[in-house]
Amino acid sequence: MSTSMITRMKGAALLDVPTYEEVEHDRSATGQAAMVVLIAAVAEAVGGMGSGAGLIGGGVAALVRWATWSGVTWFIGTKVFNGTADWGELLRTIGFAQAPAVLLAVGILPFVGVLVIPVVGIWLLVTALVGIRQALD
Repeated sequence: MSTSMITRMKGAALLDVPTYEEVEHDRSATGQAAMVVLIAAVAEAVGGMGSGAGLIGGGVAALVRWATWSGVTWFIGTKVFNGTADWGELLRTIGFAQAPAVLLAVGILPFVGVLVIPVVGIWLLVTALVGIRQALD
């Protein structure tokens, strides 16, 4: 039985390596990863950090960025650094690595947002690195 998306988001945010391994190998988790990307885009828009493209445009842009970043990472990771992964594995791990972005919604709050946003930015960098490392083995 597959793990719930919320449980996986929590594991990814907490840098739980087995969670990244699980989503890497679960081909059915690609849809969940896409939902995480969309949730992150909504949180970013609510927090006032969105591109101004609106909810639909921002969601589409987030999915395009996710797919592009995963493809570029796959190419560099496998062709330059001899990693072993397919594009889907990187889509899933990079998608779930965006889980901490749900906290960007607090950007709407005066003072609190200013403190939280840089922390979330660093957190997202670390989760992305863990996801990429796990996917590329």
